Amino acid sequence: MRKGLRPRKLTLGTRLVLSLGALALVVFAAVGTVMWTSMRSYLDGKLDEQMRLAQIAETETVKNYGTVKKVPQGWYSIVYTVQDGKAEPKSGDRPNDLDELTEVAKEARGGDVYRTVHLYGEGTYRVRACGVVDGVVLVSAAPTGDRDSILRELISLEAVVFLAALVAFVLIGRGVLRRGLRPLSDMADTAHTISTRDLTDSGRLPVRASGEGGGVEVEELRTAFNTMLDHIDSSLAARTAAEQRLRRFVADASHELRTPLTSLRGYADLFRYAAANEPAEREAHLERMRGEASRMSLLLDDLLLLARLDSAEVETPLRLQDVDLAELASDAASAFTAAYPDHPLSTDLGTGRVRLRADPMRLRQVLDNLLTNAAVHTPPGTAVSLAVFRTGVVVADSGPGIPEADQSRIFDRFYRVDDSRTRQRGGSGLGLAVVHSLVAAHGGTVELSGEPGRTAFTVRLDGV
Repeated sequence: MRKGLRPRKLTLGTRLVLSLGALALVVFAAVGTVMWTSMRSYLDGKLDEQMRLAQIAETETVKNYGTVKKVPQGWYSIVYTVQDGKAEPKSGDRPNDLDELTEVAKEARGGDVYRTVHLYGEGTYRVRACGVVDGVVLVSAAPTGDRDSILRELISLEAVVFLAALVAFVLIGRGVLRRGLRPLSDMADTAHTISTRDLTDSGRLPVRASGEGGGVEVEELRTAFNTMLDHIDSSLAARTAAEQRLRRFVADASHELRTPLTSLRGYADLFRYAAANEPAEREAHLERMRGEASRMSLLLDDLLLLARLDSAEVETPLRLQDVDLAELASDAASAFTAAYPDHPLSTDLGTGRVRLRADPMRLRQVLDNLLTNAAVHTPPGTAVSLAVFRTGVVVADSGPGIPEADQSRIFDRFYRVDDSRTRQRGGSGLGLAVVHSLVAAHGGTVELSGEPGRTAFTVRLDGV
């Protein structure tokens, strides 16, 4: 093996098959052992029965003549005289090795004795010893060659059958496991497919784990896997949308800030020229510079406010206290009338105080932005209305309305219904975005309802 190369790990299916094969091998070995032991006991019993019948037939002969006349071929039959713990062979066919048979004869005084012994130079024999008369014991030894041959054949047959069964078990088990684990392989392929895709700018994962089968557990795993992919899909979509909004926000903010900075640079050049050649025009150029600086300051204030509202979990941008919504609406109406006398304003402040828990400065900013939006985006003479109800306000105008295609994005930052209009008329596109963020920070909602001839913004502060 090359240095640094790790051995390849076995797959789950292979490990399961090997484990099942090992288990089957243990089971087969146990079954084979039981069968061999049972067969040996059976054959020993048959041989013992033959020796018992043969010894019964020879008992009278041993009593009368002290010897055995009929001995099956290959057997040994010996008559022993047993006295004082000693056994002496008296007659009969005897092998060269008598030690084992003599020991068996000594034990026979207490009853019949069965033993399997090994005679030197002869092989293995099954031995039976029984008492004939007092002090006389008949010992018969039958060879176990036929029994051992049968047992060897049994072992060979078991080995062949069990090996074939083991091979069939492994092959069939491998096929069954492969079929059962195929859904897991499909899910792994799905995961590999996802890992090969570029998800940096993607908002969707167009792949899912499909297929059927595998049982209840695999089906639950497939469902959980697809649920996880759906969650990742929605998270990627949200991340992509947020990044796109951030890019658009940065681009719009840069564009909005570049305009007053360009104007400031131009007016600064004019001011320097006027200071050297036209002293009378210096104040006019200086006033224009102040106006652009003020406009840029308002834009930066709105951007900073939106940033603080976005990070509300870290820094709370509101200072809540008990306020009267009707009083705030009255002050906002007075300021609007003074600033836009060419837009008639009608108010409905209700019949009493409307107490809320809110930030009065930010809530006033909401009202000012909504009223200013109604004045800036409608022609002179357009009627504007301000109505207060128990948990909110409604700011409406009778202008040309907002196209339906633009209503869904009206609260987006830097979004303008008409991109071609001048900024002196249209503003920076942050006013309604500030309104939406401030109302959301108060736990409320702001809704737009528009049609040709009427536009209304409804602010609900049910949560405060």
